[in-house]
Amino acid sequence: MPRPQWEVAEVFRRHGPAYRHRHASSLSRGQRRAMSAIEHCRSAALGGHLERCDACGHERITYNSCRNRHCPKCQSLARAQWLAHRRAELLPVEYFHVVFTVPEPIAAVAYQNKQVVYGILFRAAAETLRTIAAEPKHLGAEIGFIAVLHSWGQTLLFHPHLHCLVPGGGLTPDANRWIACRPGFFLPVRVLARLFRRLFLQYLRAAFDAGRLQFFATLESLGNRHTFAEYLRPLGQTEWVVYAKRPFAGAEQVLDYLARYTHRVAISNNRLLNIQDGQVTFSWKDYRHPDQPKTMALEAGEFIRRFLLHVLPDGFMRIRHYGFLGNRHRRAKIARCRELLGLAPVIPITSVPPSDYRDRYQALTGKSLYDCPACGRGHMVRVELLAPIIGSHPVRIDSS
Repeated sequence: MPRPQWEVAEVFRRHGPAYRHRHASSLSRGQRRAMSAIEHCRSAALGGHLERCDACGHERITYNSCRNRHCPKCQSLARAQWLAHRRAELLPVEYFHVVFTVPEPIAAVAYQNKQVVYGILFRAAAETLRTIAAEPKHLGAEIGFIAVLHSWGQTLLFHPHLHCLVPGGGLTPDANRWIACRPGFFLPVRVLARLFRRLFLQYLRAAFDAGRLQFFATLESLGNRHTFAEYLRPLGQTEWVVYAKRPFAGAEQVLDYLARYTHRVAISNNRLLNIQDGQVTFSWKDYRHPDQPKTMALEAGEFIRRFLLHVLPDGFMRIRHYGFLGNRHRRAKIARCRELLGLAPVIPITSVPPSDYRDRYQALTGKSLYDCPACGRGHMVRVELLAPIIGSHPVRIDSS
């Protein structure tokens, strides 16, 4: 795939300093760190190395990556590594995509309390799926699933929701039988939505009572107990949105889904169309008219503001595993599922992963970063290290 012409990093390099100056008092440490990392990613500021083709002599400089999880350029290897571990867990059953979202008034609270409300979103959704699936009239089984947090829509506005990938079945309580769901149907979404609503509001009220929520600006009045209760009251009467997409066709489609959703950032560089005259133009998809691609132009500062809406709290895990896919007992329970489904055991991978990122990338994706882009015959060999830039000039360290 050709390198995108425009990058989020270029927006930050051109307009980031002015944005920092204007919003010095409101930017969080995590947002500042993400901006700086993206600006410097794969540039002389982080150092790198000089490579030379052993056949034609072609040279190229490869700069180091920032490895920040919000950087559009640093997700490919992380995604490939994560997918390699998930392949062995796929089962020959239908997989369902269930999405939990919250009403706009809750999103407003979430923006000012990301750590707490995101945690409630995971907890309420996971408990909802496991509780309904465990009821004998629905499935009567322990299910397993992966939940991935997204906080954005196509236009980068704040829209927290949870994507859950769920195998269509589970283990009986005694783990002696696999129970499959009905073909093409997982669990009733209206039942899921109502339990999710009740649990979410219950946990949100508990967080308020424990003093874990903070409110600022237009929401400052919600710090009053009565006002907060009145704010939530109508939300207990409205229908919340939980929906299940059509089941996946097979394992490869599941992996394709995982690759697109698990390590995605707010916007990919491929969607940027232009950075000019203080504006950023990008493509977006209106899901009401999916066959009509649209473009949007935002003032650069507004683009940066929207991008930074989605910077996660420090240390927050946006991908989580539950049920028989939970980290504690995953290996044993997956082995039991495979046994009950009549599958051969998975042979554990015992080899040590390569230390060089290029070797890891090739092992995971089958694509080589060593091939010479000029002649196509030779291999690029590292001949010199470039230290991170100091002052106005990089320090070059010969490693040949």
